[in-house]
Amino acid sequence: MNERYIAFDVETPNYLNDRMSAIGITVIDSGVIVDDFYSLVNPEEQFNYFNVQLTGITPEMVADKPTFSELWTKLEPLMSTGILIAHNAPFDMRVLAQCLGAYGIDWQPFATYACTCTMGRACYPELSNHKLNTLCAYLDLNLDHHNAGSDSRACGELLLDYMRHGLNIGRYVRRYDLLQRRTLRSL
Repeated sequence: MNERYIAFDVETPNYLNDRMSAIGITVIDSGVIVDDFYSLVNPEEQFNYFNVQLTGITPEMVADKPTFSELWTKLEPLMSTGILIAHNAPFDMRVLAQCLGAYGIDWQPFATYACTCTMGRACYPELSNHKLNTLCAYLDLNLDHHNAGSDSRACGELLLDYMRHGLNIGRYVRRYDLLQRRTLRSL
């Protein structure tokens, strides 16, 4: 439990999923949640009806919020300090990679990550599905679903639950190519 994990969740404004309208980050260090961060993000793109209904985030709400590139000075020091964790992580990793590319931000070519959905299947195989809201209901964890701050916190709490149940998190760590926007087969 001595690893540092950065649980994060993003919300997007439209079906392109190449920009963020919100981001939440929960930092876990030595088996304890030590920090939370949440921000709405001005995606500088149009919103579609489905995403507004899903997240509750409207163009008016983000009009005066920082863009991803403006937020990156706060995000990078957190994101660079541990293994990234997300629920349905390939989605969040791809959105992160797309945002970095869209704004020409040269961070790092690869990032290590793990998915709490995949780990949930191993830890709780008896559940009918392993969606974030299903796992949170099963474990009686607070969740305001599709609020990036709440989702990242729930993701961090799921990770801690899996660790308490003896799940070997290292078996689920993958490497993501941020330039090619894809998971690589091996670390």
